[in-house]
Formats: sequence, structure tokens, C-alpha cells
Amino acid sequence: MKVTQHIKRAKGKTLFSFEILPPRKGENVNGIFDAIDPLMEFNPPFIDVTYHREEYIYKQHDNGLLEKVTTRKRPGTVGICAAIMNKYGVDAVPHIICGGFNKEETENALIDLDFLGIDNVLVLRGDAIKSEGRFVPDPDGHSYATELMQQVLDLNQGKYLHEEVEMAKTNFSIGVAGYPEKHFEAPSLKSDMKYLKQKVDMGAEYIVTQMFFDNQKYFDFVEKCRKADIHVPIIPGLKPLTTLNHSTILPSIFHVDLPDDLVDELDKCKDNKAAREVGIEWCIQQSKELMEAKVPCLHYYTMSKSSVIKQIAEKLF
Repeated sequence: MKVTQHIKRAKGKTLFSFEILPPRKGENVNGIFDAIDPLMEFNPPFIDVTYHREEYIYKQHDNGLLEKVTTRKRPGTVGICAAIMNKYGVDAVPHIICGGFNKEETENALIDLDFLGIDNVLVLRGDAIKSEGRFVPDPDGHSYATELMQQVLDLNQGKYLHEEVEMAKTNFSIGVAGYPEKHFEAPSLKSDMKYLKQKVDMGAEYIVTQMFFDNQKYFDFVEKCRKADIHVPIIPGLKPLTTLNHSTILPSIFHVDLPDDLVDELDKCKDNKAAREVGIEWCIQQSKELMEAKVPCLHYYTMSKSSVIKQIAEKLF
């Protein structure tokens, strides 16, 4: 079932969903199940599964030649989605990214997802790998999420890369990302909104936001979207702080601001246990306010660790 159908069936009730990461190379799917099992009592209608490009370094040999060596790879988003749907009977929402994939690889992944009966994809450009510093697309891949989105839309119309006749049509519902505090590469929030509007006009059916810690940022973002004639559901994405260094790491990596009140509370914390308690309570209060505003869904970034999200969900659902 499509994410938008789940939202419609909820009839104004706020849904619970979350995102997991594929296991690292060498780990197995049981780690994924261990992260999901404690959260199933809250009846998530769908679970997001991220997609990660490989990361690599160039190793120099004694003869001076360079060898490209993969240092990090998270396998199996397509397979993990199948495993989730088979084990739990809930919809899996795979992320599809530009970086690290060419158009043919993307088409093959979409064909596999369609074959599995997966109805939703979250279309993203993806991040740059650490060794490059800035986003570099595959030579035969997509540079922007709008280009990737067009490939999904083409498949929905039965248009494949190397076929001259129309083929079987897919039926993907497309979600896209939204940034209440602006994508860090966008020159302004206005320009960022312009490209978001372009995605919705193309056919994006819902938006999931980057994490934020000040609900007013979300409310202002929704208002700007509505004024820009963007009327699809906007799902807030939340992540609780769980360590003291999150107060500096998360703003640096995800380009988000922390409210002064939250920073003041974290400054009082002497260790990670105290910071975790502050982060959990802050996220609970954020969630309650968002539920009172009748957001369609609360979407939690778990990093495949469910204990904190379970503590939060127990107070809400």
C-alpha cells in the first residue's frame, strides 16, 4: 500500500514510522530484525530502508599504480525490504539515490522492487562520499534528485532505458526530502522551495523532512510550502539526541540548529546518560506538540538502534 493511502486511512490520526540502515558489510539481517522487533508494538504501517553508496580509497602499490579499494559498503536494501515485508507484513520504503549508481543499475533496482510488490520509493540525491568532499555523480548516473525522479516516473509510464516499445508499467508512489532549515547547498530557502515545488509538480506524493529540533521550523516550513501551492502530506522527521557530542556532531553533519533551551539543558549534563535523558524528553515533547498539530506521521531516524525510540513511542502511541 502507498504511504499516502496509509495516511488517508488513518483519518487524521498521527501514524508512527521509522527508518533503519542496512547492516555494514559482514553483518547479517538479524541485526535489522533486532532493531525492528521492539518497535512493532506501535504498529508502523511502513518502514524506510536507506540506500548507501560504497566508499573507497586509492591504495598505492610499490610499483606506483593505484588500486581502488572499497572501505565501506552497506549491502542489500532491496533484499532487506523483501525480508521486512515477508517477516512483518508491513510496507517497506526503500531509498533510491543518485550517487554511486548509473541509470541502468537504478533501473534494475526499480525492476526488482516492483517485482517484489513494493509500492513506494523515497527519491534522494544522496550525499558525497567523505573522500571527495563534494557530490560527484556517476558518469552515467543522475546529478539531481529531479533527474532520478524522472526515471522512476518514466517506468511508471512503461518507458525503459533500452526499449523502443512501451513495457509493463510500474506503480511507484514517490516521496522526496524536505529541509525546514534549507538544504545546505541551496543558496536560499526560497530557491530550495522552488526545487521542492518542481518535484511535487512532477508527481511527488509526499515529503519527509530532515531532522529538526525546533518545531517552529517545521511549522514555518509547512506554511511556506502551502503558500507555494505544495499541498502533499509533509511528514516530520525526528531524531533524539543520545550523547553529549551529538550537540556538535549533528549540527555539523546535518546542518541543523539546536534551540537555546536544548543547548542549555545539555550544558548541564555531566555524562552521556544525562544527555540521553534530556534528548529523550525533548523528543517526547516535540512529538506531543506535533501530534497536537495533527501531523500525518511521526517518522523517527533510529540509526538501527531502537531502545531510545521505544522509550519515546511508549509515551505517545
